[in-house]
Amino acid sequence: MPVRPAEPDDFEAICAMLLAHAAHEGAGDQMRLHREETYAALFGAAPVVRAHIASPPDAPGTTAGFALWYPTFSSWATKPGIWLEDLYIEPEHRRHGLGRELLDTLRSLTDGRVEWDVADGNDAAQDFYRSLGALPVGGWIRYRWSAR
Repeated sequence: MPVRPAEPDDFEAICAMLLAHAAHEGAGDQMRLHREETYAALFGAAPVVRAHIASPPDAPGTTAGFALWYPTFSSWATKPGIWLEDLYIEPEHRRHGLGRELLDTLRSLTDGRVEWDVADGNDAAQDFYRSLGALPVGGWIRYRWSAR
């Protein structure tokens, strides 16, 4: 299945999937998609986030899903890694291996860790990640310090 790095022409599809992902998670009313900032973060002079696009094998030009991610570094493991910010597959393309293909692509980009959050109650996603061999991280509590 084709997975490729996102290009500027993918921007509108990425925005649509970001909004769909927020709605799927029940947080559509909390999503504040600032297109200029998002475009700059992905494709500007100093990008801080990356994306990969998945297309089904029978429709190579179709954007069926994406992974939005950025590089990390573990001082304890002394290895670079990846933080997966968003993984979304359009509902009509789910259960065909696209999510696995996107995650396999990210796994191939680092010999360090690939990490992400899963919303409480998203049992389908948790089951999917466990099927890949991924496990929840115990012993850590996530904190967030937001801008005022």
